[in-house]
Amino acid sequence: MKFLFDLLPVILFFVGFKLYGIFTATAIAIAATIAMIIYAKIRHGVVEKMLLINGAIIGVLGGVTLLLHDKTYIMWKPTVLYWLLAVVLLIANLFFKKNFIQQMMGKMLDAPKSIWDKLNLAWVVFLVILGFVNLYVAFHYSENAWVNFKLFGVTSIMFVFIIAQTLLLKQYLIEPADDKEKK
Repeated sequence: MKFLFDLLPVILFFVGFKLYGIFTATAIAIAATIAMIIYAKIRHGVVEKMLLINGAIIGVLGGVTLLLHDKTYIMWKPTVLYWLLAVVLLIANLFFKKNFIQQMMGKMLDAPKSIWDKLNLAWVVFLVILGFVNLYVAFHYSENAWVNFKLFGVTSIMFVFIIAQTLLLKQYLIEPADDKEKK
């Protein structure tokens, strides 16, 4: 369910684009992200950093898109987000010895530090490449193709990457407690 909640602005952007065009879709995505931030604050008392970062990026780049009536800025938004995440993952791990991938997935995997470091690096490389792919699609294909890629392409690529990770790391998977009781 959280996955759909996180994808909501992208889905609404997609629908807004198909019905009204890129500028209305951008306004809808900004409004949806702001609404999600408000909802999270009211419902949970706290807003995830990732949602705040995404909100700041869509607010700035989406706002500039609307202000200048230039779609280039909103097309850069996914790349800025991916590259920012890659930089955070890399710097946190190299300089602060914090592995955010391990913090997010630590309850699912029991792996040695070297595996966590490789997984972190894999995400950094993946996000950098995804940023370049976004730019390539945005500026070498039609606006419609880019919007479709944003929803369907990126989601599919992310899904395949996560499945590949799971298959490569299956020996480190932690069995859920209820599965252990059944045996």
